[in-house]
Amino acid sequence: MKLVLVGATGLVGCELLKQALDDPRISLVVAPTRRPLAAHPKLHAPLTDFDNLPETVDWWWADAVICTLGTTMRRAGSRDSFRLVDYEYPLRVARLARMNGTTAYVLNSATGANPKSSFFYNRVKGELETSLARLGFDSLSYVRPGVIGGTRDELRLAERALVGVLGLVGRLLPVRWQLNPASRIAQVLLESALEHRPGIHIITSERCI
Repeated sequence: MKLVLVGATGLVGCELLKQALDDPRISLVVAPTRRPLAAHPKLHAPLTDFDNLPETVDWWWADAVICTLGTTMRRAGSRDSFRLVDYEYPLRVARLARMNGTTAYVLNSATGANPKSSFFYNRVKGELETSLARLGFDSLSYVRPGVIGGTRDELRLAERALVGVLGLVGRLLPVRWQLNPASRIAQVLLESALEHRPGIHIITSERCI
């Protein structure tokens, strides 16, 4: 399988890249990024400006695209900047991939994604899911993890505190509130791409524990 991975430098994306490169079922990973990645025989990592995505490059065609792009309001600095990264970029990637014949798309979304949500974060995630459904992919999967466990480059004090609490008492909580390790989310994303099941599928946080 040839796989396009966008968001390969993020927490979940890094885990997914490792798994994909180690998986014998994957012959090539195309990972467009803003900064260079370590070389690997199965990896093509073109430096890419997501504000000016190329339309005619041959690497848009793949068996599947996995998108793990995402940011936070704190890092983005504004609602418009957040929406650019969490809605516009993933949708642009999807349109180009579909235009070039890719038939499967897997999105790392979020628990609570809903286009009618009163919470801006959840509303953007839900709007993206709705827009993707209109593009005509044969196989479309939304993986909706909860709180993601792992070590981030950036400091997120509130999230770090929550991860710590969930790590201590997680097994006492309802399944949907338990911590979702980044490595497990990556595994679910990758398996969804490899399965290539027809239709639209929502994969909840319970699968990511």
